[in-house]
Amino acid sequence: MFLAAILLPFVAVLVVPWLVPVFKRKAGWVISLIPLGLFLYFAGYLPQVAAGTPVQVDYAWVSRLGIDFSIYLDGLALLFVLLITGIGFFVVTYSTGYLGEQENLVNFYSFILLFMGSMLGVVTTGNLLVIYIFWELTSVSSFLLIGYWFHREESRYGALKSMLITVFGGLAMLAGFIMIYLMTGSFELREIMAQGGNLASHPYYLPALILVLLGAFTKSAQFPFHIWLPNAMEAPTPVSAYLHSATMVKAGLYLLARLTPVLGGTPAWFYLVSGVGLLTLCYGSFMAVRQTDLKALLAFSTISQLGLVTALFGFSTKLALAAAAFHIFNHATFKGALFMVVGIVDHETGTRDIRQLRGLRHSMPVTALVAGVTAFSMAGIPLLSGFVSKEMFFSASLALPAGGVAGWLFPLMAVFGSIFTFLYSMMLVFNVFGGEPMERGGHHHGDPWQMLWPPVVLAAVNIVVGLFPGLVERLIVNPAATGSLGQPVSEHLALWHGFNLPLLMSALVILCGFLFFTRQQSVVAFVEGVQNHRFNLNVLYDRSLVWLNNSATWITKVQMTGFLRDYLVFIFLWFVLSVGGTLIYKGGLNLATLDLSPVGPYEIVLALVLIGAALGVVLLPTRLAAILSLSGAGAVVFLFWVNLRAPDLALTQIIVETVSTVLFLLAFAHLPELKKETPSGSEKLVNILVAGASGLLVTLLMLSGNATGLFDPVIADYYLQQSLPLGGGHNVVNVVLVDFRGFDTMGEITVISIAALSVYALIKLRLGKRGSAK
Repeated sequence: MFLAAILLPFVAVLVVPWLVPVFKRKAGWVISLIPLGLFLYFAGYLPQVAAGTPVQVDYAWVSRLGIDFSIYLDGLALLFVLLITGIGFFVVTYSTGYLGEQENLVNFYSFILLFMGSMLGVVTTGNLLVIYIFWELTSVSSFLLIGYWFHREESRYGALKSMLITVFGGLAMLAGFIMIYLMTGSFELREIMAQGGNLASHPYYLPALILVLLGAFTKSAQFPFHIWLPNAMEAPTPVSAYLHSATMVKAGLYLLARLTPVLGGTPAWFYLVSGVGLLTLCYGSFMAVRQTDLKALLAFSTISQLGLVTALFGFSTKLALAAAAFHIFNHATFKGALFMVVGIVDHETGTRDIRQLRGLRHSMPVTALVAGVTAFSMAGIPLLSGFVSKEMFFSASLALPAGGVAGWLFPLMAVFGSIFTFLYSMMLVFNVFGGEPMERGGHHHGDPWQMLWPPVVLAAVNIVVGLFPGLVERLIVNPAATGSLGQPVSEHLALWHGFNLPLLMSALVILCGFLFFTRQQSVVAFVEGVQNHRFNLNVLYDRSLVWLNNSATWITKVQMTGFLRDYLVFIFLWFVLSVGGTLIYKGGLNLATLDLSPVGPYEIVLALVLIGAALGVVLLPTRLAAILSLSGAGAVVFLFWVNLRAPDLALTQIIVETVSTVLFLLAFAHLPELKKETPSGSEKLVNILVAGASGLLVTLLMLSGNATGLFDPVIADYYLQQSLPLGGGHNVVNVVLVDFRGFDTMGEITVISIAALSVYALIKLRLGKRGSAK
């Protein structure tokens, strides 16, 4: 049942093409039942998980390689699952009002469900390699969602940019997972976390840490990998609300939280994760104030909020992890609502340009109220949930275990980033909804309730949880922090903790933020002056793509010489260097237990004839002689099978050789004249070295494979022992082809059939054209 729940969105993708034509624009209401049902199903596990009993289910997959589809649902995973399904429900229902019938709704809902299933897989599976599979599925599905309006160049650019950066991080993360496996001997999270305290002293620890952090930082838009997120705003607003509040950007945060017991607790973790997080917080909030597009402002605000949570994971204290879990919950609610509000403004006014918007509270009072509540929560205004998690953030920054510069610099960076967070939150509300309406063409519609009720509910959550944070303390926040730390966490969430330094920091943020808001034009001008428009990270990304394309063109010109000999040299040389070099480095050849059959005079004679026939193929001056020599080599292989008492293989071999020879002779008259090429001395030397090294390496690999058994029993012995009891046949070769490798055989037959049909179609097409010409 649990596995079926996780895979349900993938199955539902197959049904969407039949639902949309029937229900049309209302299909979203039917599809929304899927995330709603999943939310209710997983919410039923809250009491069990809060009591400290995670759900653990194992499904065997490739167990010999340590890859199993294991399910691990603890408080941390359940927090993300509820956000993925809960926000997913609101986004799907919101889209029914946002997207018209002229849009490709089949693609939209299919991509949303695909992304939802991928994210559920990331946060619920307990195997690192399975996490990676779902991780890359999120990259692919987000690429499709961001590029939903593919007819727009900006959408295609944003989709490609996000995919390139996140896939790069994903590959680095995969390398980090492999290094974790080398340190622990397992891909299973439960087994890895049991050894977590012993990894810091391992020589692979630091490289593994950096590689895993690359995956997390690219996915969660941490500086300097944040540049993909603003361009992702080209997606439809429901996609932005989903990807950048509860799902895609949270995947990196989940990875940090999940691996905190494994890789955390070291100075390297503390300074790398906290430093990058606080830098991202400051940079994102600083850059948000200069944005004139509402979605761009929310994009940079998302970057800053993700940096805040990342910094908390770097602190790794009980308070910090509880604050991180709580702020993940808060950010999903207020940022999802804000994106929906921006979508409503764009939908009703036709623009997202802040300079062309003012006084919308008159025509959309409820929308203005929702925007105020959620933006104030993001700013950390008292009585709202964002204020409680922001206070916890300040408290965690003041209670850092590290002394020195971090003891004063990190709290200072926290205040700096929070001041600009307050500023852009006020600009979002008052510059759009405050003041008197601007004289614009067109008509401002009122509050669209079909689109408005989801953000209203999310805004209400911010109010209720802000006033009564204990509602999520026992069931959500503390269990999630416990799952992240690997030991029990029981932090108390409260709106009022008395007069203390964190409260003073909050007051300073509100005071400075309000003063900056009254001087916002000067502040924006200052930020504009700091930003270098001629060279920045986006320019570096674009130039990197140009350099990559030019490099690929140059390499192609060097390698694609038009000579088959050069291609074979490149292929076999790479094979020798990569495989041979790895064997030498790892000492992988095992010839000590080699067991060879005795070689008699008959085998020696056949081997010599085979060598002679092979040499004749490349040395004989005419094509006819080369064809006959090639057939002779095949005939020798046939005699080998006869000598080994394998009649089926011998019969197959002689039939293949006969048919091949006939085909060669039939095509002989149509072949061009054979040209002899005289290679230079250096080319001959390279040919000899590469060919000799390739032949020697293949021989050693075959001998080593004979002496090394990766599986017990050896696969050949297993076939010999089980052909009769499992396949019901004495002829082992037939049983292997028809039973043990039946799907492989069927695939080969299918490929040959498709090729034959293609050839037949081409011939008929060509004959048909000749007939029409006549």
